[in-house]
Amino acid sequence: MAQWTVDLSHSSIDFQVKHMMVTKVKGTFDSFSANVVAESLEDLTDASISIDIDAAMINTKNVERDNHLKSGDFFDVENFPLIKFQSTHITKSDDDYNLTGDLTIKDVTKPVTFKVRYNGKGTNPWGVEVYGFEGKTKINREEFGLTWNASLETGGVLVGKDIKISVAMEVNSN
Repeated sequence: MAQWTVDLSHSSIDFQVKHMMVTKVKGTFDSFSANVVAESLEDLTDASISIDIDAAMINTKNVERDNHLKSGDFFDVENFPLIKFQSTHITKSDDDYNLTGDLTIKDVTKPVTFKVRYNGKGTNPWGVEVYGFEGKTKINREEFGLTWNASLETGGVLVGKDIKISVAMEVNSN
């Protein structure tokens, strides 16, 4: 098994959620670390993947909203600074993978499955082989203790339950 390096400058963790039942708010986590151990990146079925996300580095391009998301109403970053993912099982399905693992937000851990696409490999200008992956999943935020909401006068709620998460990673052997 080999240790692989995730190029954080070419990787991202993004999310989106419905806002006021009519539009979407998108955001990203500007700071995270990832650990990938695998025999080969061309077949992830034997890989171990872990990700630690700095919850305080949430960025929705709105400082007031970001501060609210960091508060006890949502991520409570003072008491729970990291969002964690640890893979438990990976299966291949055609050209894609089902990456199942434990996601921990605040003090709640639940299994989630990402649909991961292997985008291929290339060689960068310095002669290093790089591999690209994209993964997507959807979680119910309330199952992770993120239950704050506000009712709207017109019916419905301010923040949707379902969060779509997208992860893009560039990985190499350096």
